[in-house]
Amino acid sequence: MDINLALFNTNIGRQKPENIVHSEAACPFCEPDKLTGIIETDGDIILLKNKYNVLEGADQFVLIEGSECWADMPDYTPEHMHRLIAFGMRHWARLRRSGKYEAVLFFKNYGHYSGGTIRHPHMQLVGFPHLQTQLLFRRSDFEGLKVAEKDGVTLSLSAEPRVGFWELNIVPRDASDTDTIADYIQIAVDFLMHRFHRRLDSYNIFFYNDGEEIFVKVLPRFATSPMFVGYNIRLVPSNLEEMCARIRSIYFTDRENGSLHDRRAK
Repeated sequence: MDINLALFNTNIGRQKPENIVHSEAACPFCEPDKLTGIIETDGDIILLKNKYNVLEGADQFVLIEGSECWADMPDYTPEHMHRLIAFGMRHWARLRRSGKYEAVLFFKNYGHYSGGTIRHPHMQLVGFPHLQTQLLFRRSDFEGLKVAEKDGVTLSLSAEPRVGFWELNIVPRDASDTDTIADYIQIAVDFLMHRFHRRLDSYNIFFYNDGEEIFVKVLPRFATSPMFVGYNIRLVPSNLEEMCARIRSIYFTDRENGSLHDRRAK
């Protein structure tokens, strides 16, 4: 079989809390004293077992990014962003090396179109004992126009997007340089959410690995193109060069060595 299938438990799915659409609903991540299954904390960053394990046979985990319910990655200080990505990538590597799983997915859903249910910023890790890893991604998904490069980490715009339109890639030569990876993720999210040419309220972040090599993709999320849903046709925007130049002009001019907050203030 040339597809991966996972069984979603709809009985458990019906019990999951949701406050993206129903914003008046209580947020379970805002009451850390009531959380169960906590694995490790780093200040207000928390990794715990997912209480609603909807994927049959898989182990699901939640990484709560911090205590601020209405914050998101562009709002974090560089120190917090660095700690968050280092913490998440360390646990992702630990699960991959545990020997329990053929694949461990590490990703973030944010906003109405992302597939998420909780507004409070968080990421997820899912360990699959059985999965065809060769079907998870293609290396060509991360080829495209280079926006910037620092410390062996490349930020680019996809020429062969996974879904379509403006997908940002972060590809490090050495996965241990989590600070630059974190900086580029923060820039990518800030660009999509605050500097994009149209109003955007949703995105995904996906982490991939091929052995010890790491790849990260940040996708803007809209209503998905019917060309992709129905026929798996990926749409490449005609203005990649323009977008590449725009990102460089905002984040990578003579202010390249400043923090994201420094650049926003200027």
